[in-house]
Amino acid sequence: MTYKVLSLKWRPQVFSDIVGQDHVTKTLVNAFKKDRVAQGYIFTGPRGVGKTTTARILSMALNAEGGTRYDFDPNTTIAMEISQGRALDVLEIDGASNRGIEEIRNLREQIKFAPMVGQYKVIIIDEVHMLTNPAFNALLRTLEEPPAHGKFIFCTTDIHKVPATIISRCQRFDFNRIATDTIISRIS
Repeated sequence: MTYKVLSLKWRPQVFSDIVGQDHVTKTLVNAFKKDRVAQGYIFTGPRGVGKTTTARILSMALNAEGGTRYDFDPNTTIAMEISQGRALDVLEIDGASNRGIEEIRNLREQIKFAPMVGQYKVIIIDEVHMLTNPAFNALLRTLEEPPAHGKFIFCTTDIHKVPATIISRCQRFDFNRIATDTIISRIS
């Protein structure tokens, strides 16, 4: 019998698995249905409510086999590579560890190149509020004129530290704390 950490065992794999954030998932699914997916998203809320997981699911939907779709199969090769952090077209960095201008310049260079497997090159920056001001300025240049194949997803627990110029160029989603009853019903 293999042991699996609870947080991995119950981690959502598709939009319908996400609990307690219906306002977010419904809006994202509708964006796919109407072919109105934004260039940039910013997910904000307390720790442990699914911001980064939702960012990964969004990147799986953007790069689904057979084209962009909200009802993708999470068992495809590309979806599994994204969930394991091995996808070439999805670059996920931690803003707390990679907060300088050099790291952002590197991301800016990487997003210029077309995606290798999927339809989009997706950059996920977790804890984006930890970036330095020069890093935010470098990021802003790319957000102002993003390549057609580039998508940005920023996650933060402290939206007040993110410059208004960044927030204004993204579609913002506020994640709520998940009720205990909702968690219990999910794992029962």
